[in-house]
Amino acid sequence: MRSTLVRGTAAVVLALAAALAGPPTSMAAAADVSSTTRPRVDIQQLPVPPTVPQDGVCTHPTGCVSADWSGIGTPGPARDPKYVFLGITYAGAPASGPASVYRGNQILVVRTDGTTFPGGEAWKCITCGVSYGSDIDTSQLVYPPANELPDRKRVLVSNGILECGPDGAEYAVTDPRCTPANTRITPIYWNDKPLFQPDSSGINNGREWRLSPDGVHLVWDVLDFKALMEIPYVGRIAYNQQNKRYELTGTSVLVNPSPAYQPLVAEGGNQLRLNHAGMIGEPRGFTSDGRGILGIQSLNSDSMDAWATDLATGASKPITRNAHYTDPMAMSPNGKWLLAEEVNGSGRLDFISGMPGIPPLTAAAGTAPYISGIRNNGNRRHFSPWLVDPATGHGFQINAGSDPNWNIAADPAWLADSTAVVYTENLACGANPTPHRCADSTEPGGRNSRLMIARLPDSKPSAPVTPAPVSDKTWGQPYDPDKTPEQPKPVPTGTYTLRGKVQGSATVQITNNSAGTQTLSVAVSYSSYSDDGTNVINGTEKVEHVSNTALGCTPGTASALACLTWTEDLTLSGRHTGAKRTGPEGFTLGPAAMLRGDFQAVGTLTTTIDGTTYSQPANGS
Repeated sequence: MRSTLVRGTAAVVLALAAALAGPPTSMAAAADVSSTTRPRVDIQQLPVPPTVPQDGVCTHPTGCVSADWSGIGTPGPARDPKYVFLGITYAGAPASGPASVYRGNQILVVRTDGTTFPGGEAWKCITCGVSYGSDIDTSQLVYPPANELPDRKRVLVSNGILECGPDGAEYAVTDPRCTPANTRITPIYWNDKPLFQPDSSGINNGREWRLSPDGVHLVWDVLDFKALMEIPYVGRIAYNQQNKRYELTGTSVLVNPSPAYQPLVAEGGNQLRLNHAGMIGEPRGFTSDGRGILGIQSLNSDSMDAWATDLATGASKPITRNAHYTDPMAMSPNGKWLLAEEVNGSGRLDFISGMPGIPPLTAAAGTAPYISGIRNNGNRRHFSPWLVDPATGHGFQINAGSDPNWNIAADPAWLADSTAVVYTENLACGANPTPHRCADSTEPGGRNSRLMIARLPDSKPSAPVTPAPVSDKTWGQPYDPDKTPEQPKPVPTGTYTLRGKVQGSATVQITNNSAGTQTLSVAVSYSSYSDDGTNVINGTEKVEHVSNTALGCTPGTASALACLTWTEDLTLSGRHTGAKRTGPEGFTLGPAAMLRGDFQAVGTLTTTIDGTTYSQPANGS
C-alpha cells in the first residue's frame, strides 16, 4: 500500500542488557549497534519557561508554559550548535502589559550550552508580539518543527518564513537587535492558498512539511481521511516579489504509477518481486545531503520502517530494521546517525510485528494504517528514541531503563555539530485523559512535558554534510493543479510465486475489487521461505477486508473503512524459533484503531519467539 496514515537529569551509559528493561521485546527483531561502535549517551533536560501555576495566573515576566500534555511541543534544528528551536504553548498571561504577549502557541530559541540570553533566561521567544497576517496558522507553530535557513537569518515557522531587521533579513533571531517590532513572518503559498489552509471539503492544502538541508526545498503531503490517501509532494520555496509572499514552485508528486516504483511487482507471468523503490508513504524529512526523502513503509510483515528514497532515481534503502512502527525521525547533519522514534522495545506491537523474516506481502491489503494506529492509546504514544546507523539499520534505545510512562513526542532535532539530539517527552498518565493511569508528574509545577537532550560525549563536533544541488525534476510526476495525480494500480488478481532470496518460496493469492483498483485480500502459503538465510518461514497467512458491525466498519468489503481480518498460522525456524497464530475466528481490527488510536479487536493474535509469548493489548488499552 503506497499510502500511510499517520502523525530528573541523569547520565545514561547504555548496554544491550538494559534494553530489556520495561515490557519485554522480541530480541529476534531488535537489531543492535555493535559494542565496538555503540557510543555513550548522556541524557539531561534543557531549560524551558516555568510552568503556569495551578491557579492559572503567570507572574513570570517572560511567560509560563502550559502544564498540559504537549505544552512543550516540537524542537527544531538551528545552524548554530548553541541553539535549538522549540514550539511551546504559553498559558496564564495577563490581559495587558508587556507580558501579555506570552500566550498561546509560540516558538522559542533555547540555548543548549548552559549560558543565557542578555535578559538572564536560557530561552527567547521569537514569535511573541510579532504581527502577522491571518494566513499564518498559529496551530502550526508548535508542530511541524521550526527550522533555520542556511543564511542563519531566516527561520521556517508554521507555514511561513520569519525574518528580522528593519530592511529585511539582517539579524539572526538570537541577536539582541532582533525584536518583535522589526520581526515579520511571510506566508508560504501553494495552489494560490496558504500552505495548510483546508478547502471546503476539509482536506488541508499540505501538511507535515519538512525543510531540506539546502534551505530551498520543502517536502509535504496531502491527506484525505475519507479515501485513506496520503500523497507526498516536494517543491522549491521561491519569493514572489509581486505578491510579497513565498510560493512553492517546481512541484513534483512523489508517486509514480509505473511498476518500477511499486513495492510489489508482477513479472514473467506469475512471478512476484519485492521492489525497493518509491518507498515514501508518509514523508518524514530529508537525508543529510538533501538528495533523498525519508519516509515509512513495510520492510517486514506488519512492521513500518524508515526508508531513504533518492529524489532523482526513486531508489529506496531501508534505514531501520523491524522498528515495529516509526515515523518521527531526523538524520544527524553529518549523516552518521538517525534518531528514529520506534515502537520496538515497548512491547506494544510484538504480538503482530515481532516475528522476523516474513516478507511484507499482506501489506498490499492495506495493513499500514491499522498497524500505525495500534501504537497509540489516548495520550500514550509507545515511542522510544533509537539511535540507528543508517548504513546498516542497526541501533539501540538510548534511554533504555528510563520511566516508560514518559513517551518521546514528535520530531527530534540534532545540534548542528551532530554531538547531541534534542527531543520532547510527554507523561502519558496522571492528569491526562487516558485510561492508562500512573503517577502524577513530579516535574516542576507538575507539568506533563519536558525537553531532553541526549549528548554523545565521545563524538567530536563535525561539520554538516554539504547539501547537493537537487533538480526540481524527480522520479515522481510533475504536479498539475488541474489533474488528480495518477495512482498506481495493485498487482492484478491472480496466484503468484515469490521466491526467497536464499531459499524456498511463497505462493501468493491476490484478490482485488471488480475495478482492479483496490486489493481486498492477500493469502500466502510459505514453504521453507528465507530472504536472509537465518530465518525460515513455513505456514500460511491471510489478510482480508471484511465488515464488522461491532467494530463500526462501513458495510461492504470494498470500503476504505472496512475492517481487516488477519488469519495466521506461521512457524519460524533457523536462528530463532517461534510461531505467529490467530485464534479460530482470526484477528480483526476496525477503523477506530487507525483513526483514533483506540485499540478494539475481535479475536486473538499471538506471537512466540524463542519461548517468549507476546499477546495483543486488551481492548481499550
